[in-house]
Amino acid sequence: MKWYQLSVKDVMKQTDTTTTGLTPAVRVKHLETDGYNKMNEREQLKTWQKVVKHFTDLLMLVLLAAAILKFVTGEYVEGSIILLVVIVNGFVGYWQERKAEESLDGLKQMMGQDAVILVEGMKQTVSVEELVKGDVVSLKAGDVVPADLRLFDVHELLVEEAILTGESEPVEKHSQLIQKEAPAGDQKNMAFSGTLVQAGSALGIVVETGDTTEIGKINQALQSVQSQTTPLVRKMHQLNKQIFRGIIGLIVFLLFFTAFRYGMDWQFMFSAMIALIVAMIPEGLPAVLTMILSMGVKEMADEQAIIKSMPSVETLGAMTVICSDKTGTLTKNEMTVMDVITPNQMRVTEIMNNCQELKLSDDQLVSELKGNPTELALLHYVEKSEKSQSLRLVTSKIPFSSSYKYMATLHPEGDEAVIFVKGAPEVLLGKSAMTEKERNEWEKEASKLAKKGQRVLGFAYKLIAKNQELTHECLTELTFSGLAGIIDPPKKSAIQAIKESQAAGIVVKMITGDHKDTAQAIGREIGLKHTNTVLEGIDIDRMGEEELAKMVQTVDVFARTTPEHKLRIITALQANGEVVGMTGDGVNDAPALKKADIGIAMGIKGSEVSKQAADMVLADDNFHTIAKAVKEGRRIFDNLKKTINFFLPTSLAQGLVVVFALLLNQPLPLTPIQILWVNMVSTITLSYALGFEKASKDTMNRPPRSADEGILSGYSMFRIIYVSLLIMIPGYLLAMQFTGESVQQTILLQNIVLAQAVYMINCRELTEPSLNKGLFKNKALFISLGILAVIQAGVIYLPIVQQWVGTTGLTGQQHLVILANVLLLFLIVEGEKAISKRLSARQTQRSKEQRDCL
Repeated sequence: MKWYQLSVKDVMKQTDTTTTGLTPAVRVKHLETDGYNKMNEREQLKTWQKVVKHFTDLLMLVLLAAAILKFVTGEYVEGSIILLVVIVNGFVGYWQERKAEESLDGLKQMMGQDAVILVEGMKQTVSVEELVKGDVVSLKAGDVVPADLRLFDVHELLVEEAILTGESEPVEKHSQLIQKEAPAGDQKNMAFSGTLVQAGSALGIVVETGDTTEIGKINQALQSVQSQTTPLVRKMHQLNKQIFRGIIGLIVFLLFFTAFRYGMDWQFMFSAMIALIVAMIPEGLPAVLTMILSMGVKEMADEQAIIKSMPSVETLGAMTVICSDKTGTLTKNEMTVMDVITPNQMRVTEIMNNCQELKLSDDQLVSELKGNPTELALLHYVEKSEKSQSLRLVTSKIPFSSSYKYMATLHPEGDEAVIFVKGAPEVLLGKSAMTEKERNEWEKEASKLAKKGQRVLGFAYKLIAKNQELTHECLTELTFSGLAGIIDPPKKSAIQAIKESQAAGIVVKMITGDHKDTAQAIGREIGLKHTNTVLEGIDIDRMGEEELAKMVQTVDVFARTTPEHKLRIITALQANGEVVGMTGDGVNDAPALKKADIGIAMGIKGSEVSKQAADMVLADDNFHTIAKAVKEGRRIFDNLKKTINFFLPTSLAQGLVVVFALLLNQPLPLTPIQILWVNMVSTITLSYALGFEKASKDTMNRPPRSADEGILSGYSMFRIIYVSLLIMIPGYLLAMQFTGESVQQTILLQNIVLAQAVYMINCRELTEPSLNKGLFKNKALFISLGILAVIQAGVIYLPIVQQWVGTTGLTGQQHLVILANVLLLFLIVEGEKAISKRLSARQTQRSKEQRDCL
């Protein structure tokens, strides 16, 4: 129902009420019909359900099955170790993805506790939850509007609607019918639930309660929006499936090949299959990824970006579009005088200082005042002016009203009195004594300011007799003094951040509830690329999903938008394959923040609801912090990629060792415990160091990676396969040169661990030489190598550990042979990188030449 388009009489008829309110009997009837004025809450997952879902990962289920099979066969120690790995990974996943789900509570708190209503003409205080359609609510300054109201008895009512529209300027309300289509921000005969009455008073009829209010619709949108799966999580699921398919393929092949060729007994095959599963699943990878993401969270916290969900760290690096609210995010959320055009600066500042209602004495600091943002802007301008101004005695005043669009004050001035007037320029020019030419010149100047998106105020004065009264009728033959352009200006840091984001290939779009001209002017000033066309909320309403998806690609400024519009814009961008970040600070931003791939809320001026719906909170409210976070996100993804490229060759090598032994009809070269030792202890010790690698020089000068880009490229697969073979074949052949099962296993184990150590250094740079200046800046790398040397020495030489892991001491000669083996691996990988880089450069040059020929 479009209540703002109905007359008060029609509204009363629709809600079965009168100007004196409902009777108690009718209120009870309405309460039974419509229910309580509260928002419905969607049932949340229980804690145990949130924990259990992290044990349903594909590879974790495979490991869980392997642990159960070990228990069935009586191998309790190995089964317990595998089960412990599953439990640790499951709880790591739970804590990693735990996210606040308190948005509804924040919305509930905004609806207030009590309301004053009329019951048969008598004022009565009732609980907000007990409000029903047709109740007549009394509003006064300081009240939180308890439901959506159609206003009918309005007295200078100013309502702050920032939580719904995002705009800091309070809205002056009236009771007249509005015939044309209007968004919530322009429905000036309505007062919406959760907004704040700043000044004045009014009576209003409750027309919507609970979920049907504007704030209730936001609640519904919040609950209906599904949190987005981050690109990293999607890619890890894809990687898990690839590993799972590889394991199943090898198991099926080996079952048939070895059984038919060698006739192995099924108990041995059973143990071999479990060993293969344990070998090829990178159990330590989730723990390592969590550590790297945790380090990213800490780094971002130091940069004033608080991350609530760890995978969101990586999502920042994949972001292709940032959609930003205007007020408080790109702008200062403080109305500021930008331009003053006047032949008499002193007179204009004097009018600004005295024709106002906020400052009552010269001792008051403007920074401590609260109230109308426009008057605060003028007083700040006066305070900063070169010559100080003193307040004059006010003997009479005409308050501002939208009906006549000006304010006037009367002050004694010697034997006379002076009237100061401020208001709409067209009104004051019409009341001023000037020629037609002068009036046209002033109108041109006002038009120039308006085209900049500024709100334009005019200033005038008039000398009158000392005993003359201040009336509307006496405001003629004024002396026009000048114009002031006021706007919520953009932050300099936001302009710089947008420039950096665009250099990194990230498109910035502004979505605001403000008017079209203001939005366009701000968009141009902050450096947005496509500002010639501005899409308004009404335009979006007329578009289908496909048409909107096309338009969002060529429009960077969206004005007069509602929460529903913001949600549709985000959805349209995601439909185009964009990874979308959304920034905002108002309740109206919450659904879009939750829908976005990464929601970014303002920590200082942001509402609790927006902060709870977001994935990241900017503690300093600085848009520039996002650019820093993007750089950190890209660095983290690079390091994650290095870590995965480091992890998988070892897992594959261990799996190939098992396969190789089965194909040659040899005993298993490593036990499941030894395999788990490599995967969960030595690998984690080394992988941790890669998380400390610094960002490369081109991090913010390259475009965002494609959302479809997998973690493993074709080149990565080539690297993983040949490195695993270099780890497996020489190590296995070397081990077989010695007698004794424990000696063979220890040599193979030591060869794999040392090969990991040198290959970790290879992985510092995926295509560049690894031995560079950055090597010595990563202290964690040398610490991890030192820790690994100590624990590996304990595995080989401590009797207790030898008995548990199944190892034995090695001679110096054996160590030298192993060392030579792994150094050869390092040199081969570095040589391959140099050749691959040269071939890639030639291919790029060839492609460029072909494009030039075309």
